Amino acid sequence: MKGTLTVLVMFALGCLAGVSGILPEGLSDGALAGKVLFVLMFLVGVGIGGNPDLKKIFGNLDPLLLLLPFATILGTLAVTALVCLVFPQWRLADCLAVGGGMGYYSLSSILISEYGAATLGARLAAELGTIALLANVFRELFTLVAAPILARRFGPLAPIASAGATAMDVTLPAILRSSGERFLPAAVVSGVLCDFSVPLLVTFFCSL
Repeated sequence: MKGTLTVLVMFALGCLAGVSGILPEGLSDGALAGKVLFVLMFLVGVGIGGNPDLKKIFGNLDPLLLLLPFATILGTLAVTALVCLVFPQWRLADCLAVGGGMGYYSLSSILISEYGAATLGARLAAELGTIALLANVFRELFTLVAAPILARRFGPLAPIASAGATAMDVTLPAILRSSGERFLPAAVVSGVLCDFSVPLLVTFFCSL
C-alpha cells in the first residue's frame, strides 16, 4: 500500500507542477508522454518475460483457471458499462477505456491521454486519463484492504478477480494471505493475462 500512496503523492505533485507553470515547455505540452509510453510498454514486456518462474507456473496451472482472467475482464467491462449510466457526459467507449485499465493505473492513464486525444481532444483525453488513474488506483487499494473479506464472503478467487492486472505483483501478498499459497499460479497467470489485455482494450475503446 505504501507504493500506491507514493504514486498518488507523485501524481498530486505533478498536477501542482503543471498548474504552476514551472515546468519547461517540452515537459508540459504532452510531447514527452508518447516517449514515456513506449518505454513503459517495453519495461512491462521485460518484467513479464524476465520472470524465471513464469514457464513453471503456466505449466502447473489447471486449464480451467484460465477462465478466471477472461471472467475478470468481462465482468469489469460489464460493470463499467453499467456505471457509465451514472455519467452521461462520457460515452460508453470512454468509460470502457477506463475499465479496460484492469487496475494498471500507470499504463492505462497514459494510453488514454495519448490515444484518446484523437476522438476527445487533448483536454478531455487528459481528464479521462486522470479518471482512469484514480479509478484503477482505487481498485488496487480496495483489493489490498478488502482481500480477506472478499475471500471469506465470495471465495478464494474473488481477491484475484478484484485485483485485475495487479494480481501478479502489488496485490499478490494480500491475495496469498487471504486465499492461500496454492492460488499463486492462478493469481500470477490471471495478472499476466489482464496485463496483456490493457493496451489492447484501452487503445481499442479509445479508437471508437
